[in-house]
Amino acid sequence: MGRTPERGGSGAHGPALRAAAVIVAAGQGLRAGGGVPKQYRPLLGRPMLAHAVSAFRQHPAVDRVLVAIAPGEEERARAAIGATDVETAVGGATRQESVRAGLERLAEAQAPDHVLIHDAARPFAPPAVIDRVLAALADWPGACPALPVVDSLRTGDRLVDGEVDRARLHRVQTPQGFRFREILAAHRAAAAQGLAATDDVAIARAAGLDVALVEGDERAMKVTDAADFARAEALVARIPATGTGFDVHRFGPGDHVWLCGVKVPHAAGLVGHSDADVGLHALTDAVLGAIGAGDIGQHFPPSDPQWKGASSDRFLAHAAALVAARGGRIAHVDVTLIAEAPKVGPHRAAMVARIGEILAAHAPLVSVKATTTEGLGFAGRREGIAAQASATVLLPQEPA
Repeated sequence: MGRTPERGGSGAHGPALRAAAVIVAAGQGLRAGGGVPKQYRPLLGRPMLAHAVSAFRQHPAVDRVLVAIAPGEEERARAAIGATDVETAVGGATRQESVRAGLERLAEAQAPDHVLIHDAARPFAPPAVIDRVLAALADWPGACPALPVVDSLRTGDRLVDGEVDRARLHRVQTPQGFRFREILAAHRAAAAQGLAATDDVAIARAAGLDVALVEGDERAMKVTDAADFARAEALVARIPATGTGFDVHRFGPGDHVWLCGVKVPHAAGLVGHSDADVGLHALTDAVLGAIGAGDIGQHFPPSDPQWKGASSDRFLAHAAALVAARGGRIAHVDVTLIAEAPKVGPHRAAMVARIGEILAAHAPLVSVKATTTEGLGFAGRREGIAAQASATVLLPQEPA
């Protein structure tokens, strides 16, 4: 295959080489549904593009990440990526043109030694796959992850008329890695010759570069249609995390109290900087605790006048959004209200429904209970209301 590959040079005992990643996200395919290009559709609570970017930003061997986007998509891409240290370049009408645009942008500054070219439609690039691709570049100009074909292959139209030996067949994935200057030259040559190719391995081989096969991973699947989103989510393990919360508010002047998002008539009100919804406050702390995000006072300081009289559903919705931003889902919440009065039973169904509305994107199992202290303590003396809550959150475990 082509010229003899160079060996040695920057092997295991040589100096560490700089690597960059080009993520191709300029496609406009809508087959996956949602009314937007699939790279911007949510997956595990975040745009699919954000997952692809994170895999490379978090990898210790990758120094730069650049995303090739469609013209006019800068604002949407920036919102999806989130991180400010990720570069962008305007891609072209084809994947090949978009990759070349990304490579040319990288070449404008200090060019990397290696480049990983990856499709945004493959949201999960396990770190071990990135490691294997980069390691192969110590010996070969290019490398790509691949999986063996395990199904029997037959040819034919309505009837089988032959078979295909699958021993040398592979399902090729991304990221595909290359020595930077060589793949840039290969792309430039392909553009000059009018050569069209389906991936960068084909571009490299057309230029006479040898490409090594390394072990791929089923989790690096390509998301093409709507059903693939469910498959991709199922490939990522979720780990449960539990948080608890506790809150107290004393009675004061008023004719109602807010409990779990429901206005309940009462002979007194609850005193607090916001609407003093003790149930939602405890639940907000439970959700924040499950993801290690502090407590309600850190996010909504009582010293800040903008939260005076604020509806507490905003606090719970904020905590739920933080869970979603981490790709998590709230699976179960449980609130216990502790008071002699008012009676919770007549309002329990409305409270469960209101919490369900606030957390609708997560569709958790919701429980609201009430108890008394049998006349003991401040609650028994009818001086106020306390609430305790727990929340179970399912967080994605990044591919290893």
